[in-house]
Amino acid sequence: MSNNNEKPLLIMSERFGHDTLLSLATMDNMRPAVRIVNSYYENGAFYIVTYALSNKMKQIEMNPEVAVCGEWFTAYGVGENIGHPRDMKNAELMSKLRTVFAEWYDNGHTDENDPHTCILRVRLTEGILFSNGKKYEIDFI
Repeated sequence: MSNNNEKPLLIMSERFGHDTLLSLATMDNMRPAVRIVNSYYENGAFYIVTYALSNKMKQIEMNPEVAVCGEWFTAYGVGENIGHPRDMKNAELMSKLRTVFAEWYDNGHTDENDPHTCILRVRLTEGILFSNGKKYEIDFI
């Protein structure tokens, strides 16, 4: 990433570095499918705790290219299942996500005992962010 991205990436962290509702679009064969997800942004990626057998994860398995939109931001990215929340490789990330999503995480919505519970990472590739009347085109790669 270039130095031109420094300010917009700071804005991204401020705007999305907490529990944020985000529209996530996938492709279902030749039809777009979009839904709202709880997400957390960090270092060029959004993280979502979800279910491996959900339609979004099945669609991402078939075509990992996704789009996201929220709070005056839109972007393309690559979705990937990075594993179960209790997988040791995800321990540091899950420590953050459990805190970020604390308001709803343990209310029955998420079951870490289920082997199909997973973390979806959306690695952003390019996006457009608007802030205080300014447009930022961001190259995340």
